[in-house]
Amino acid sequence: MTVTHNTIAILQVEQILQGVRKQGRDISAILLRSGISPALLDSPLSRVSQAQYAALIRTLTRVTRDELWGLCSRPVKIGTFSRNCRALVHCRSLREALVQGFRYYHLALEDFVPRLRIEGDIAHVVLQARAERDARLRYVERTFMFFAFGLACWLVARRIPLIDVDYCNLDKNLSSDAFRVFQAPVRYQDGQVGFRFEKRWLDLPVVQNVQSVEEFLHQAPASLLIKYRDHANVTERIRRILRRHLAGEMPSLEEVSKSIAVTPQTLRRRLQEEGQGYQAIKDDLRRDVAIEYLARPDLTLIEIAVLVGFSEPSTFHRAFKKWTGVAPGEYRHTRLHANGAGATPA
Repeated sequence: MTVTHNTIAILQVEQILQGVRKQGRDISAILLRSGISPALLDSPLSRVSQAQYAALIRTLTRVTRDELWGLCSRPVKIGTFSRNCRALVHCRSLREALVQGFRYYHLALEDFVPRLRIEGDIAHVVLQARAERDARLRYVERTFMFFAFGLACWLVARRIPLIDVDYCNLDKNLSSDAFRVFQAPVRYQDGQVGFRFEKRWLDLPVVQNVQSVEEFLHQAPASLLIKYRDHANVTERIRRILRRHLAGEMPSLEEVSKSIAVTPQTLRRRLQEEGQGYQAIKDDLRRDVAIEYLARPDLTLIEIAVLVGFSEPSTFHRAFKKWTGVAPGEYRHTRLHANGAGATPA
């Protein structure tokens, strides 16, 4: 079954660019090298694909020679993450890997310290700030937390269900993407950042090895963005159902509820718990699929409009510009030009 990955809010792009902005680097050139139109920064509602965001991370790493992209007090040397991963595959359990991995980063980081705490039956990954939590440090902490969680899931080859995630109080506008990333309730604390899960998962054995780590590193950071997502949550299940009907008439909420064997009332309640609405899921899916198709030079804009459910190209044009702030043709030209795809069909 075709799976369309969630796109990433332009706010995340703005956040990751904070370091190079402070360094006075050419932001437009960095974005274009990553297949992202600089015009998207002027549209707060616009989004980029996970492939574009992964490309931006690679570009920033090359430009800054820093694995945290100029966001910390001192650079994190290129190779730090890969050396740590290669060491952690020799650990026996997830507990040992987290303790050893965090100890490794104590030497590389000055702005915060990652720690594993055990509180009864709960394991708590905590990031302790050593400096004032400004916007850059808050973003670095969230990124490190996401990488730590993704790496932990990869080491044991399964998704670790989280109880909840702690964000800084100042990051309340990021709750929607936070749920998509961690798929767990988000709490807002004055001085605490991290995530919690049942302690029993710490006993899981590390199943990766020296061969699999090389493939993992070759695919990173994209592998961290999409691997071990919880495809059982209601929003993801609905997206998969709707994806099959995208070019035609979308099923109603009642029809979807019947197909997954729950009542419409239960489905609405579960969507509310995940911070989603049925119409928003449909709109988001059309947007994400359109962004996905615009990376394919074999499809014309007219064909893409039909494939995402628009009978008129002009309607698709207006909708896409509302979603991203730029016309689909401009979005496609920037992305394909960066990918070296050559001419695009009209």
